[in-house]
Amino acid sequence: MPNLTQIMALIQTFSPIFNFHPKELYLPSSVPWFFNNGALLYTNSSSNGPVRIDPPGTNLPQGGTNDVAYWLDLPTDAASQNTIKAGNLSSAEAYIHIKPTLGGTATDIVFWLFYPFNGPARARAGFIEISLGRIGEHVGDWEHVTQRFSNFDGEMTQMYFSQHSSGEWVNAAELEYAAVGERRPAAYATLHGHAFYSKAGLVLKGEAEKIGIKDETAEGGAVMDAAAGCVVVSAEHLGLEEPAWLQYMREWGPKVSYDVDKELGKMMRFLPGKMKRGLRTLVGRLPKEMLGEEGPTGPKGKASWNGEES
Repeated sequence: MPNLTQIMALIQTFSPIFNFHPKELYLPSSVPWFFNNGALLYTNSSSNGPVRIDPPGTNLPQGGTNDVAYWLDLPTDAASQNTIKAGNLSSAEAYIHIKPTLGGTATDIVFWLFYPFNGPARARAGFIEISLGRIGEHVGDWEHVTQRFSNFDGEMTQMYFSQHSSGEWVNAAELEYAAVGERRPAAYATLHGHAFYSKAGLVLKGEAEKIGIKDETAEGGAVMDAAAGCVVVSAEHLGLEEPAWLQYMREWGPKVSYDVDKELGKMMRFLPGKMKRGLRTLVGRLPKEMLGEEGPTGPKGKASWNGEES
């Protein structure tokens, strides 16, 4: 396993350049910025109201499992909500987790981005774009890419792009790099949903009756240099002290209650019957994090934290 000096050298040489859609309204921020701007901690185990969170997250409940007793939410006033939803790219940090893999013959460097808000989903039927109202919206969004390095020669062999509840590995030779001679690959974040892809374009997820959820990426938007604001938050073999907020194992957003059928009804009034059936089938296939039924857990609550990417 590489030491901290070697890890920082790998990050400076190979870390991704994150590309956001030109129409993206919900950009990432740092976790302390989110807390500083009014994020609230709620609990169902007390009659007291929500509390502000200190910037390092030291007043968050630590460890345990997601017992749904706590959750985070936006401030209560509309102006502050809009400010936080937009994120703050200038404060954004890539939070890095180092872990061994392939029996210790390789090292994974995982780059996590935090978004205060995940925007609404959109569907496409042929050339028709269909807004899905509130479906897909939720507070708090954690997305990541993983770079895999050989422990024999320090070369990057593959890169993993998280895409909602799944993702894909791409070989290093097939990645798109920032410039000729560069070794830093591009990662494109989808509009509103923030899934990552290795190239810009459109992917339709979960197609039903030729209708799919749009995962749309494009060049020309805001760009984030992962190396410029990176923070190594966890590397077990180095014994690093993890930040308090990383030990918060509960949800980073509230459970959202709304009538999915009602939201769909608003959008389907002018669609032919076959498209209506396809849209209902499509939404029924979506994972909970895309439906926005409840806020996601943080990085340590993901199956991939201690396991393999899938």
